[in-house]
Amino acid sequence: MKTKASSAFGKTTETFTPGARSLPQHYLISADVFATEQQRLFSNEWLCVGHQSQLPNAGDYFLQEAAGESLVIVRDTAGSVRGFYNVCRHRGTRLCMEPCGHVTAIQCPYHGWTYRLDGQLVGAPDMHNLPDFDRAEYSLRAVRLEAWEGFLFVNLASNPRPIKTVFAPLDGKFTHWNLPALRSAKRIQYDVRANWKLIFENYSECYHCPLVHPDLVKRTPYDTAENDLCEGPFLGGFMPLTSGQSLTMSGQACARPVGDISAQDHHRVFYYSIFPNLLLSLHPDYVMTHQIWPLAPDRVAIFCDWFFHAAAFGQPDFHPEDAIEFWDMTNRQDWQVCELSQQGIASRAYQPGPYSARESIPAAWDREYLRALGSIDPRDDQ
Repeated sequence: MKTKASSAFGKTTETFTPGARSLPQHYLISADVFATEQQRLFSNEWLCVGHQSQLPNAGDYFLQEAAGESLVIVRDTAGSVRGFYNVCRHRGTRLCMEPCGHVTAIQCPYHGWTYRLDGQLVGAPDMHNLPDFDRAEYSLRAVRLEAWEGFLFVNLASNPRPIKTVFAPLDGKFTHWNLPALRSAKRIQYDVRANWKLIFENYSECYHCPLVHPDLVKRTPYDTAENDLCEGPFLGGFMPLTSGQSLTMSGQACARPVGDISAQDHHRVFYYSIFPNLLLSLHPDYVMTHQIWPLAPDRVAIFCDWFFHAAAFGQPDFHPEDAIEFWDMTNRQDWQVCELSQQGIASRAYQPGPYSARESIPAAWDREYLRALGSIDPRDDQ
């Protein structure tokens, strides 16, 4: 029998099936499972690598590791953002070493092969003597890159599903948050000793909040969540703000509203997970994102950004540190319990435990993960 909860849009949605249990141990500690995830998920799904505001000018670039590949994300002279494998077409040398910067062209540090910002080879010393050498055949290898609501996504598959098709269920959902025009005021990178899936499961429930987040539950009671996306690759909903104007140390708004937020949404915080590597937290005055990058079965890198309205920067009422300090504190509380979970799951005593009715979204996330990954182990059916 399923229990039901009211959604954010006034509908009733089925949210919980009793009997759901946490993932078997091998999904959270196995090197073979990790390798399969990198091949089947992170080499085939659309992965968030950043936001268009990171590249304001032609020649601005940053690097991102994805599924064992180094990628160069760069804005070209025509204003388009492009993605390339960080590999010279001559003898495979790594082209860019700095994590971000500005270039007028991309030049190999080994033999000087030089590429325009659109990837075309324009300089190859001493190769003109080869009668069959055609520079047009040696452009940088491109990676598929698309933008969604200002966020940049890459897909390493040779023929991926169009991002418009994949993200169609979210069409228009976040428009009034003005996401493409926001700017990040701060990024913090966390190195967490836990499996990447535990981060998603932790984010997707507040069953743990009374013990782990005493300051958070003062502002948003843990038992008030309402979810409108309850199945599939996009999951989440909102929690009402019952104290203060925002989730900040002071409880006050730390900047002007990020967009055209409706009256009721000024008293809510929305939390959505976007499979497989983005967490999107929408507040009235800022938007926080987490990019999730698995490094090993028991280690994950998390890039956390705080985005604000571009016009908020430099204004007297702009206090981004008020939000950053609140969530840095909350993040570290979460990472600690995720690491404790990883340690316990690695024990021979671990067995999957039952999800509570307040953990319907983690259970749904597990189902989507297993569907996307496919069967890999006979123990899955036990």
